[in-house]
Amino acid sequence: MTDARRPLRQAQDRLLERALELDAIRYGDFLLTSGQRSTYYFDGRLLSLDPEGAYLLGKLLLPILRQARAEAIGGPTLGADPIVAAVAVVSHLEGWPVPAFIVRKDPKEHGTRRTIEGPLRPGSRVAIVDDTCTTGGSLFHAIAEAEAAGCTVVKVIAILDRNQGGSQEVRRRAYDFVSLLEATPEGQVRVTGSGAAAG
Repeated sequence: MTDARRPLRQAQDRLLERALELDAIRYGDFLLTSGQRSTYYFDGRLLSLDPEGAYLLGKLLLPILRQARAEAIGGPTLGADPIVAAVAVVSHLEGWPVPAFIVRKDPKEHGTRRTIEGPLRPGSRVAIVDDTCTTGGSLFHAIAEAEAAGCTVVKVIAILDRNQGGSQEVRRRAYDFVSLLEATPEGQVRVTGSGAAAG
């Protein structure tokens, strides 16, 4: 591991530690949004709405956006809302501002009737993020809305990749996908690329 990469890996390790401290990773019998059942549940909002968790997410995602030359970051409400806000704040503090946007499930029924909220300019290079990726349904909805707004999706990000087909489908559709955490087939959650698992 290079010296430049070491602080990011430490932040990634701390993100997993914080998730465990917050009980954001729970084990039991859960019904997921996708309709699938799971032996574990990741509550990403416990992490992204925590002060330290939000800061770590912003610090970890910003270099990914820089590398992809993304000009904005957005994702599906509700999971992405605090994540994109954290990135926007950290990006401002670091002098490389990245605007955030939110993709509604359905268009507003009044006012502008928009599906996308936030300062998103047509023609922007954007990253799409969500707290988890299972089947990829929420990510694909956000991708489609961003592209309909005239943007180019240059990165797709999940905080946790459940490795249940979604990330594979994102890549199959030729989008560049990355996650900060991943689950093993046994439901253990670990830092992406790590051999050390938690759970």
